[in-house]
This record gives sequence, C-alpha cells and structure tokens, in this order.
Amino acid sequence: MTEPTHAEAHGALGARLNWLRAAVLGANDGIVSTAGLVVGVAGATTDRSTLLTAGLAGLLAGSMSMAAGEYVSVSTQRDSEKAALAVERRELRDQPEEELDELTGLLKDRGLSEDVAREAAEQLTASDALRAHARVELGIDPDQLTNPWHAAAASFFAFTAGALLPLLAMVLPPASERVYVTVLSVLAALALTGWWSARLGAASPGRAVVRVVGGGALAMAVTYAVGSLLGAAGV
Repeated sequence: MTEPTHAEAHGALGARLNWLRAAVLGANDGIVSTAGLVVGVAGATTDRSTLLTAGLAGLLAGSMSMAAGEYVSVSTQRDSEKAALAVERRELRDQPEEELDELTGLLKDRGLSEDVAREAAEQLTASDALRAHARVELGIDPDQLTNPWHAAAASFFAFTAGALLPLLAMVLPPASERVYVTVLSVLAALALTGWWSARLGAASPGRAVVRVVGGGALAMAVTYAVGSLLGAAGV
C-alpha cells in the first residue's frame, strides 16, 4: 500500500479541519437560532406543547434550510471546479508548450529560480500534468473535489445537534425554571463552540467566546422581550 505524500496528508488534514469547522459553526447556528425562537415563545406563553411545537418547527426548518443552502453552494463550487479542470485539460492537449511555460512561471512566482522552476515543471508535467496545473494554477485537488451531499448532511446534523440543546432545555424543566436553564445551557454551549472554532482557526479564544456568547445573549434577550410584549398584549 502506497503511503500518502506530505502534500496529500496536509491536504487531507486541511479538508478535515474545514469540515470540522463547518460542523462547529453549524451547531452554533442551531443553538442560537433555536434558543432565540424558544426563548421568544417562552416570553409569550408557558404552555409546554406550544414551546415544543415551535422548537421542533424551528429545528426542522433550520436544518433543512442549512442543508439545502449548503448543497446548492457546494454544487456550484464543484461545477466551477469541474469546468476549470475541463478547460485546463483542453489547454494541455492543444497547447502543451504554452502550458509548460505557464507552469514554469507560476513556480518562479513561488520563489524558485528559472532553471529549478523549469526542471520542476517538466517533472511535474511528466508525472501528471493535469494534477500539477490544477494544484499550482487553480488551487484544486482533482482527487478531492467537494461533495455537495456530504456538505448537506454535515450541515443538517450539525444544526440539528445544536438545536436540540435549547429545545430540550426549554421543554424538560418545570415552567418556573425553563428560561433560566435554557439561557445558562445555551451560554455555556456557545462558550464551548466559540472556543473550539477559535482553536480550529488558530485565533484568540477569548475574543471568539465573547463575540459568540454576547451575540447569543443579545438574540435571546431581544426575542424574549418581544415575546413578553406580544404575550402581554394578547397577540
């Protein structure tokens, strides 16, 4: 069995980190949007069935919307990648010398000398011209094109997992404790997702946690205030 090269291993790791980061952000969206919804409804009513219905509706609508949006977005990206590869394949067939010169120039732009860039371009072209141009010129790995179904499924399950927390925190405790339990659970979960997303992106965890927790707290405060006003008005 052939061992993966350093570049292949690095690319695979980068892809996994991107998927993990997307999953964390999807879960964060599920937490914030569902928390805002159920806390807003809780401001208007304490009826458990109403809260459960609203929360489930928000969970399903949000997860399906995330999945559909991700599918469309990644499908468009994949189509663009395939079209770019098709153009590159045609150019390699019709004008190989020009493409070799182009690859040499691209390698020179990355810091190689003229002679070394030419030799490297010739070796890469002899090994796999399309892969060389795809990676150096287009920044695409022909063997790892984005998969819209994987992206849609990841978004759906990440959003659902995040949305379940505020939903369960709202409907399981007694009526007098629901809002407090939900708010505390959501803020703790947001602190965790903010910290984890910052770690994945090699950013400052402190700032990320403050932003995510502050945004979630503001969303719940606004929706609860609106729900309370509507409930008091009998709407």
